[in-house]
Amino acid sequence: MNSGESGKPRRAPRFKKPALRVFPTTLWEYPSQHYHSESVGPIQGDPDYAGATPSWVIWQVLQRYTREGDVVLDPMCGSGTTLDVCKDLKREGIGFDLAPSRGDIRRGDAREIELAGESVDFVFVDPPYSTHIDYSDDPACIGKLDASAESKPGDCAGPGGGAGPEVVRGEAYYEAMEEVICEIHRVMKNRRYMALYVSDSWRKRKGKKGGGGGVFMPIGFELFSILRDYFESIDICCVVRNNAKLARGNWRKAAEEENFFLRGFNYLFIMKKAEDRR
Repeated sequence: MNSGESGKPRRAPRFKKPALRVFPTTLWEYPSQHYHSESVGPIQGDPDYAGATPSWVIWQVLQRYTREGDVVLDPMCGSGTTLDVCKDLKREGIGFDLAPSRGDIRRGDAREIELAGESVDFVFVDPPYSTHIDYSDDPACIGKLDASAESKPGDCAGPGGGAGPEVVRGEAYYEAMEEVICEIHRVMKNRRYMALYVSDSWRKRKGKKGGGGGVFMPIGFELFSILRDYFESIDICCVVRNNAKLARGNWRKAAEEENFFLRGFNYLFIMKKAEDRR
């Protein structure tokens, strides 16, 4: 605290969230996890939910690509952030999750969305980025699938019963995500939009240091490649935030000493269903 002219302690000003406005460039830096809302309170979703999507990001895409009354689907709804933003913007939000965190989220698998074809105006999805967060105990959770592309010898038997050729791990994650993307395409109306929010991932190999001591997973590039098989690409935004955790001494020291990068941004892929183009 500082002292004012009267000699009494003066409190430091509290952080004031800026007014919501559409970002004009493809570089998005959001000021906080949640924006202020008169209708749903000071936050959207659950602040304690691991891996919650910033409500600023959802607000941006709904403002640009939807209208009042539009049906907005989030097939991996998590703590319900998308539903709260829909309420603010007078959209009809529908959320599914394998482990619903509240009553207005339906239980369902994003690979088998229980909606009619061409019934949704917009889809927002923030999928697991490999296995870095334990979302639920459900064995069907895509967050339990490793997206790493490590080669592992001897996983299948070769001629004569010996160790077979090296196999590339990680296919199950991308196959599951293609099923999700295919379902999103099915339920979306033609000429409407969707957005996928995702980050790459990196995992340290136990007992190893240096540049070869970890596994990089280019999840963003892989999912964008799959998306382009189903949708027309509209744009890619880079979403960053000055996250205080990235400046922690132990994290920074480990990244410098072991020669790896901390994740500093997310991709936001904006796509359009265009059946006439296909």
